[in-house]
Amino acid sequence: MNENKFIPQVLETERLILRPLTINDKDAIFKWAGDPEVAKYMRYPLYRSPDDATYWLTHIYETEKTLDYGFVFKVTGELIGSGGLIFDTEENNWTLGYNIRRDMWGKGIVTEACRKIIEHARNNYDVKKIVAVFAVDNPKSGHVMEKLGMKFHCDCEYTKWDSSESFKAKKYEISFE
Repeated sequence: MNENKFIPQVLETERLILRPLTINDKDAIFKWAGDPEVAKYMRYPLYRSPDDATYWLTHIYETEKTLDYGFVFKVTGELIGSGGLIFDTEENNWTLGYNIRRDMWGKGIVTEACRKIIEHARNNYDVKKIVAVFAVDNPKSGHVMEKLGMKFHCDCEYTKWDSSESFKAKKYEISFE
């Protein structure tokens, strides 16, 4: 990683260490990004090998307003997911995103991680609004947003970055003004 990049500080919750991602994480990332069930509603296309993470990992921290973290499960020491907030200069708000290995779904881990990341961002940045989008066919992601205090804003649609698929979606947001 380039030494001029911004690297977010390590955070900790009851069950997780939230740390910056590195190129050395690509094998762990492949465990979820290469899983068709996990990647189904993500904007990125299904990873075919750990090397598919290389571009993202080498460009992830190009701005100080990229608070993207690897979720390390304390019990095992394994990287089990990632997520965080990225500032959208065009929309003047923060966008929340996350994903996690399928075997860790339904345990409240994403909510725990995102709650800590939001708390950190609010304490250290001028966070006025956070938005997030989920596919209507993936309502469990919407439940995470609701647990974080986010509210329904509007119906929308999004397309995978490779244009292979589009999804009807719901946009949620939370304001701190």
